[in-house]
Amino acid sequence: MTSNPLTPAGATQGVTEQEIAEFLLHTPGFFERHAELLATVQLTHPLGQRAVSLQERQAEMLRDKIKGLEQRIMEMIRNGQENVAIADRLHRWTKRLMQTVQAAELPEVLVQELRHQFMIPQAGLRLWGVDAAFAEAEFAQAVSADVKSFASSLSQPYCGVNSGFEAAAWLRNSEGSSGGATSLALIPLTLAEDGKPGRAFGLLVLGSPDPTRYTAEMGTEFLLRVGDIASAALARLLAASANRAAGGTD
Repeated sequence: MTSNPLTPAGATQGVTEQEIAEFLLHTPGFFERHAELLATVQLTHPLGQRAVSLQERQAEMLRDKIKGLEQRIMEMIRNGQENVAIADRLHRWTKRLMQTVQAAELPEVLVQELRHQFMIPQAGLRLWGVDAAFAEAEFAQAVSADVKSFASSLSQPYCGVNSGFEAAAWLRNSEGSSGGATSLALIPLTLAEDGKPGRAFGLLVLGSPDPTRYTAEMGTEFLLRVGDIASAALARLLAASANRAAGGTD
């Protein structure tokens, strides 16, 4: 009886697939000594029932792997391009704020440029503790104690559905119209204290009729940066006493 080359030495019974796999795993030189066997191995093609050679199957697997890597590279390139575009928009928005000489114009410039640069359907804000010179401005209109408490409680922006937030009433689109926002991003405006966020002095709200535009699952790093820049710019509008309370200067 001719011995089976895959049968371990001394074996007299049929072997299992597991034993064959273990034998090949622990005998790396087997196919070098029996190279003719590789040419006879036939495998089922993954997209059909036809048999293909081991080499062809390996080539197919390699092509699939290369295709997967190419897709990942393209995704990384797209993400990189999107990040560059976002950085450019943030730069233009920040530059526009720095170029605004009149402090009273800052809130309107801020929300207008946010809508324009980032294609945000609606935006609005309210500030409290502002200097008496700005007390009659729309951005300084009174807000409830609940809004102030809510803004102070936020350690990061809130993103989610519009469940009747008072701040949703501040939203305006580029034509000045309001209403229709189903998802919101609420960004606290804070005074820095020793390099850390301090008490809230305002709330910036972004809105969209798309319920998936702002969700609880989305990242908030970009919104945090928007809040930091907006807070630094709008602090000019606060009363001197408010700045002193936060460790600022007159």
